[in-house]
Amino acid sequence: MIMPDPTAVNPPANTKVYIHEFIDIIGHNRSRYMHHMTANWSPTAQEQRNQLCYGVWGVLGSTGPWPQVVNIWEEDGWDGLAASFELETSSPTMQDPALAKWWAAAADMRRGGYDRILVPAPWTRTIDQLCAEQVRGACYAHEIVGVEPGRNLEYLDLVRDDGIRTHAEFGWELAGAWQTALGNDDEVVLLWAVPDWQSWADYERSWHRDGLLERWRRESAQLVRSRDRIVLLDSPLSPLGTGRQPAVADRTDWED
Repeated sequence: MIMPDPTAVNPPANTKVYIHEFIDIIGHNRSRYMHHMTANWSPTAQEQRNQLCYGVWGVLGSTGPWPQVVNIWEEDGWDGLAASFELETSSPTMQDPALAKWWAAAADMRRGGYDRILVPAPWTRTIDQLCAEQVRGACYAHEIVGVEPGRNLEYLDLVRDDGIRTHAEFGWELAGAWQTALGNDDEVVLLWAVPDWQSWADYERSWHRDGLLERWRRESAQLVRSRDRIVLLDSPLSPLGTGRQPAVADRTDWED
């Protein structure tokens, strides 16, 4: 696993903006929905909106709500996001009429969800960089960290300066670090690539006893008000799993 140096001289700044989605799935439709998002939606979004699929994952139900899916989309900055929103809301229905068939199919598989707009730490990598560096996990630890209002950037600095090194002791690699926009500057979202299940077990065991995580817990406690960590699994066409963006050729029974 390639461990980046977040303090390297003049690393390219990540200027993207991200859409983060929790999607509640109806019944046994999770695998169908993940394929619908990756194969049937993402190639169109890449072509029409310059929107990249950062990842589509299933939530491991024993660690969080079920059945649930997490989607993260990478937009070309605030201007790219605004252009995508303008295209989406140009119709009175607040949906692109050209996607009516796609929306109808999706509606049969999901019942709702909750979205966030995320701004990346400038040193966190884009999905193209992650794929090029072959960042991949057997599973992923997804954290939503509530911090004292106005101290989200301070917490991200702490993650960069100490958290990455501490987690690397367990083989965990930081795949994404963001602050939540449109709020009170009091929330951070982190995504860690976990190399194997034993590494996950070793980390969680250490979290609840004296050990390598003690200093990290103590340092971060001065900023953190809440923490929610769940485990995610790559969908079959998620870019961190495949090393590429979903393509039209991945479609099995769908035409735009």
